[in-house]
Amino acid sequence: MIDSNILKIDKLSFSNVSRETLRELNDYSKEIIRRNSSINLISKSTEKSINSRHIEDSAQTIDFINKNDIKVCTDLGSGAGLPGIVLGILMKSKKPVFKLIFYEKSYHKSMFLKQMTKKFNLNSEIHQKNIFNEKNLKTDVIICRAFKPLPIIFQIAKTNFKNFKYIIIFLGKSGKKILNDTHKFWTFDYEEKKSSTNDGSFIVKISNLREKNV
Repeated sequence: MIDSNILKIDKLSFSNVSRETLRELNDYSKEIIRRNSSINLISKSTEKSINSRHIEDSAQTIDFINKNDIKVCTDLGSGAGLPGIVLGILMKSKKPVFKLIFYEKSYHKSMFLKQMTKKFNLNSEIHQKNIFNEKNLKTDVIICRAFKPLPIIFQIAKTNFKNFKYIIIFLGKSGKKILNDTHKFWTFDYEEKKSSTNDGSFIVKISNLREKNV
């Protein structure tokens, strides 16, 4: 498994991944920057820190993804493909059958995702659709980064997915309060992992989600 501690460095340099994987992650960063002016993939203010702010931040979820019971990961509001593309590149040598499903309603961003998944030979599906209109979806993991508030993510999981095992979401400094507030209406178990790229933030893996009768 990839050791999350390697993500603390400023430069994108994963010491325990292959040169090919590192090259692909760097190539992906360059593609985002190259296309950013035309389709607004990331905030321009984060372009200079893309490796730590976006690539390494996304890669932290590998500790939750690299499990035997996870074979399909669905990335909602995928945008530039963060974290999905990063996870796909990291997982290629570990689990060749690992599949990514992307939902992104923007035509131009969906086309970018298609180009990137083809470029890096990822096992994937890209849907240019509004996730709120989809029903009876199946996956092992629902993952979101800068998409919607946690209660809305939970409602999507309950309403639009027929089967899922986990939800993985990135939370900021108010994440603890958000979790506590959400517990008023939902019951769930969770594991948390402190972010090594953003002080005060953390990543949460949620399981056994059930809506309370209130």
